[in-house]
Amino acid sequence: MTASQPSPSPAAVQARPGSPATAYIDLAAVTANVRVLREHAPGAQLLAVVKADAYGHGLVPVARAAAAGGASWLGTALLDEAIALRDSGIHARIFTWLNVPGADFAGAIRRDIDLSASAPWQLNEIAAAAQALGCTARLHLKVDTGLGRNGAFGPGFTEILTSARKLERRGIVRIVGVWSHFAYADQPDHPTVRHQQEVFEAAVREAEAAGCDLEVRHLANSAATLTNPSAHYDLVRPGLAIYGLSPVPELGDSTAYGLVPAMTLTARFALVKGLPAGQGVSYAHQHVTTADTRVGLIPVGYADGIPRHASSRGPVAVGGRRYLVAGRVCMDQILVDLGADSPAQAGDQVVLFGPGAEGEPTAQDWAIAADTISYEIVTRLGPRVERVYVGGSEEPS
Repeated sequence: MTASQPSPSPAAVQARPGSPATAYIDLAAVTANVRVLREHAPGAQLLAVVKADAYGHGLVPVARAAAAGGASWLGTALLDEAIALRDSGIHARIFTWLNVPGADFAGAIRRDIDLSASAPWQLNEIAAAAQALGCTARLHLKVDTGLGRNGAFGPGFTEILTSARKLERRGIVRIVGVWSHFAYADQPDHPTVRHQQEVFEAAVREAEAAGCDLEVRHLANSAATLTNPSAHYDLVRPGLAIYGLSPVPELGDSTAYGLVPAMTLTARFALVKGLPAGQGVSYAHQHVTTADTRVGLIPVGYADGIPRHASSRGPVAVGGRRYLVAGRVCMDQILVDLGADSPAQAGDQVVLFGPGAEGEPTAQDWAIAADTISYEIVTRLGPRVERVYVGGSEEPS
């Protein structure tokens, strides 16, 4: 199972003139990754998680690319993004789950967006909105199987199920799904994984015994989609993997799972200049030159999502050669010690991360440098970074 290589390459697409930093998003890679993930879970439907602006890749373009790959569902944590998807002309089934009191549940119901209930207040507000509209809300009940985060825990699930069934008999809601989330899916052999599945299956049996005619039972995130077929049930919910990044890097990289990273982050030198040996570089002189050298200034920093924890460790590629950030990551800029013989000039391209096929650093390399996870590297990119889309279609799905 191998995703197709990105086409066209970012080099073939022009960023805005004067753009200091550009994230090239390969939509063809997203489409191919979704197809690969469907092969991993052939008996289940696939929900592409496009929350958080599609993990920093761009909500609507990625949603359309995922639908082109066979994602019949799309998922967002927050309601506003679900509404934005529907209002953009996307027709796939949309599911959203993380809300606070006063959320626009009526707007979701009018747009045929599936909602989640984890607590009595949520169920009550959804029901009130449905009654006011004279519509039936599509509802997924979330059971907390051991993550200790969102979801109804223990007897709380029975309570919300009982209330939801009363509303269902009145035609106010329709219970279409039961779902949960793993705590240790990235460690498939961890004992909590099987325990959570047992709790989940018991909740499903309880719902069915109460009279629920479920469309979908869903538990698997990216890691479980790739490593735990027993958790696929009716629907899988990959997030990180649709962007081509491995959710289990200790077990296998993107290539091992047939995935292609969709984002390539580039920037351009704003300045290249000579410095003598012994010169401190950037705040607190965390880096000091060991010989006469040339340094390149890259106009991206922690305001753009470059992690400050990667100071002196974050990798970049210049002219096919790797370097590390020299000294502190600043708000708007980082520096690279290029060596005395470097031919680099202002305007030359720097690759911070990409698929890695040509030896450039990857998002996982940055995650290691910053002692974090690749999820954070791609989702934290700020609005000053231009997004350029390649290899996909802008047609509604």
